[in-house]
Amino acid sequence: MESIFPGMDPYLEAPGLWQDVHAGCIAAIRDQIQELLVPKYVAAITPYVVFESLEIGSMRVVVPDVSIYERHLPGRPGSSMAVIEPAPLTETVAVSVPTRYARVEVRTVAGGELVTAIELLSPANKRPGAEGYDAYEKKRGQFMLSSAHLLEIDLLRGGTRPSLTTPLPPDPYFIFLSRAERRPVIEIWPIKLQSRLPVVAVPLLPPDLDVALDLGAILHRVYRNARYDVQIDYRQPPPPPDFSREDAAWIDQHLRAKGVR
Repeated sequence: MESIFPGMDPYLEAPGLWQDVHAGCIAAIRDQIQELLVPKYVAAITPYVVFESLEIGSMRVVVPDVSIYERHLPGRPGSSMAVIEPAPLTETVAVSVPTRYARVEVRTVAGGELVTAIELLSPANKRPGAEGYDAYEKKRGQFMLSSAHLLEIDLLRGGTRPSLTTPLPPDPYFIFLSRAERRPVIEIWPIKLQSRLPVVAVPLLPPDLDVALDLGAILHRVYRNARYDVQIDYRQPPPPPDFSREDAAWIDQHLRAKGVR
């Protein structure tokens, strides 16, 4: 089944789905542009490991305020031990677990020079902290000082966006293209919830022309092949449910019109 959203499906941002969405999109990006690159260039998937924060919600158990009972120990007549009932509240700490992601790198066939890196941002890239946003910004800074182009695709509403000198508009999704020869200027595509994902440029070395990357076609292909339609409950609010009032109303109206809510 095809995706019921014209562009990004916000339900794909769920933690239980995103790693699979990410893997599918990275492979589809590589496959879509590959034939446009050869024989001079080649697109390759480059894996890397980040540390995702795993958090599990609190658990509460309803028990009396204090409860003590006697337990007779075997072999010791008359002996007893006061036993306190289980604690009424348990909490969990955030645990960082290694998670595999990947980027697409366009390199020259002769010499293997990195020409363009294509990043699909993950939650770890946008999470505050030394192992999250700070680490990604450091890596991003290295790209900015290199001769390689950087294409960043941000289809996650949560977390911190890549740093810029001016505030971004209040759109849920963004694409950033940093061409090596135009830095510090960055091309930006704000993407509304109701809009199809755009066709963007993948720059190459001069005098070669850009190749086109159709992100809308990629996302719909990944959705269809992974059968996310049977994994998503559209009766529930999308995670995280932090839309504007207008977008939340549009989502509800759109899903009702599609017959899934």
